[in-house]
Amino acid sequence: MHDVVITGIGIVSASGEGVEAHLEALTRASPPLDRETFAPFSVHPVTAVDFEKQIAKKSDLRQMEPWQKLGCYAAGLALDSAGVKDDAELKSRMHLIVSAGGGERDYAVDGQILSGIRHADNPGVYLNEHLMADLRPTLFLAQLSNLLAGNISIVHGVTGASRTFMGEESSGIDAIRIAQSRIASGQNDIFLIGGAYNAERPDVLLIYEMGGFLWQDAHRPVWNRPADGGGLILGSGAAFLVLESREHAQARGATALATVAGVSSDRTRREPGSVTRSLVRQAEALEAKPDVVISGATGIKGITEDEQAALAALAPNAAIHATGDTTGHMMEGQAPAGLAIAAALIARGQSNEALVTSVGHWRGEGCVRVTKAS
Repeated sequence: MHDVVITGIGIVSASGEGVEAHLEALTRASPPLDRETFAPFSVHPVTAVDFEKQIAKKSDLRQMEPWQKLGCYAAGLALDSAGVKDDAELKSRMHLIVSAGGGERDYAVDGQILSGIRHADNPGVYLNEHLMADLRPTLFLAQLSNLLAGNISIVHGVTGASRTFMGEESSGIDAIRIAQSRIASGQNDIFLIGGAYNAERPDVLLIYEMGGFLWQDAHRPVWNRPADGGGLILGSGAAFLVLESREHAQARGATALATVAGVSSDRTRREPGSVTRSLVRQAEALEAKPDVVISGATGIKGITEDEQAALAALAPNAAIHATGDTTGHMMEGQAPAGLAIAAALIARGQSNEALVTSVGHWRGEGCVRVTKAS
């Protein structure tokens, strides 16, 4: 088995750009919060980003939606951090795994269809005609989830095998898991992995509110929300990392920031206590003994208390930070963001071992054990 090390980190969110901004944010009460634009719902808006620093061609920028721009930008930061941005040969064999949701809606067309269907003689026929002629969500390229991977390949020249995982929080943990297992087994030497999310969209806020998942009151830390019903606050951002075998990193003179010692994922039935049992089982299988926990907890009632119980059993003396209080909840980008922050803490000597948790708002639980690189 080969050791899997992290050699590059790129992250951008409401807390800022880069690892230093996110480490500083661990000691702040909350990242910037927008309570007005989508009232009564709150979002953590991404910091101002000069996308041209990583996406040089204006033609590329014009055809990307915000989540794709964020993902491409963070991927570029990770490649810079790993020292491979200008190595065309290495990038040609670098594998890519992206965790991504669906594309963004054309709100003007949506509004026209919803207005017109009320007066249509045959609403079914009207809807079919306008979906085919106006919206065409399955044919509109900017709405395909794998366009983020495609844009990263085009903009940054990462042209090895590419995979896109969908499935909200679980896709992020599985992107890490697949890359780690393939490197550890010797099947591949180097991967670029990560996810991106744009929370500043009326359609996604509507979707999650219909499920009863959103927090609507004044800001409160993730761990304190369940007492009053619980809920998540979505955040815009992206996180990407370069993972490679220790031998590969040493051969090219790269600095290993941290080691991905193990990854596990599960999908429980979400009965009372099931999340606690799942996290305890996974962390024990990884032989985790963390002094820091980077939790992807949502703040949703039930599962958040379950995770607290698991962490109290697994790491009673560990410092615990919730990425929901640092970046907001980034869905597909949540686990990669947690891994980025954990690796940065270890690289700066602020932790010897970290546990990254990812408990999905609806389904899916996972853990990543991160240790010192030496």
